[in-house]
Amino acid sequence: MASLPKIFEDWFAGKGWALRAHQAAMLEAAEQKADALLIAPTGAGKTLAGFLPSLVALSGQRSGRLHTLYVSPLKALGTDIARNLAAPIAEIGLDITAETRSGDTPADRRARQRVVPPDILLTTPESLLLLLSQEDAAEYFGQLACVVVDEIHALAGTKRGDQLGLCLARLRAISATRIVGLSATVAHPAAMLAYVGPEARLVACAEGAPPEVSLLLPPGRIPWSGHMGLAAAQAVLARIAAARMTIVFVNTRAQAELMFQEIWKHNEDNLPIALHHGSLDIAQRRKVEAAMSEGRLRAVIATSSLDLGIDWGGVEQVLQVGAPKGVSRLLQRLGRANHRLDEVSRAVLVPANRFEVLECEAAMAGVAAKALDGDPPGPGGL
Repeated sequence: MASLPKIFEDWFAGKGWALRAHQAAMLEAAEQKADALLIAPTGAGKTLAGFLPSLVALSGQRSGRLHTLYVSPLKALGTDIARNLAAPIAEIGLDITAETRSGDTPADRRARQRVVPPDILLTTPESLLLLLSQEDAAEYFGQLACVVVDEIHALAGTKRGDQLGLCLARLRAISATRIVGLSATVAHPAAMLAYVGPEARLVACAEGAPPEVSLLLPPGRIPWSGHMGLAAAQAVLARIAAARMTIVFVNTRAQAELMFQEIWKHNEDNLPIALHHGSLDIAQRRKVEAAMSEGRLRAVIATSSLDLGIDWGGVEQVLQVGAPKGVSRLLQRLGRANHRLDEVSRAVLVPANRFEVLECEAAMAGVAAKALDGDPPGPGGL
């Protein structure tokens, strides 16, 4: 089994951590220059496992060129990972640079990154495609050692995934890079493994504590129709007040706006509650993300913009207003609560109408039975 350099061992020991088996397996795959797919539940340290080989390699020698490319489906996830990556780099004392690049990145920083690339670049599939369209792409990615694709299950089998697959093929043609995929537990791991590469090795992590999912029915008469769930706003606010930190997920941006306004009308204690979705200004989204990360908010009302991988350890519970529309999606969202492998993730489902009560009951049964939904990735576009 692969081992860590002493400075990394000391850092793990200082945190009271031990190297997990799947993290050691990812180090071994890197030593053998093998592609790998890590499938692990929320809170298992997937991101650290994906970056650890790069940090170890860069701690020994930096080339001054782009070494590791990190690709995520959400800009918010890339920003959160960059923030979390800064901690071990600073605490271990590594001379490593890591920066984000997306449509939200200022033009002057994007220009500088083209001339002086960081050691680790965190980006999205769309921004990667733009970088590969540049005339000097072969030079820019010429010494790329590793591509880490986070939340790969959200990309494989989609049009964005097909686009990313073409980008990965181009990168393989430019340099001897290896591909690392990080995925939540999926129903079709073989198909996901094939997406990473024909000879990729599968690294699986043991399941953590089973989640707890309950149902919250709004007081009084449950509406026959409507999907906003505004009748439950006061009950949702009561749950927020009883917890240290909460993410309230909804299914649309309009629902997020209306639910936030309805909750705020009843917020007589002026609890710090925020709103997050993709249509908000970038500065406002970053302000909310930083406030949640620092524990300054009691709750955030969010759409799928916060579905994936955001590591806010202080989140105590997740509320889903409206039916979750799938077991896998529900598991992804409830994994935001108590974001640790050995701690119980707790979610509360709040149906918006009577028919959604049945949907929520079915979703809860699916979670209990570990009946993951979702079709396997298709053969790709023509």
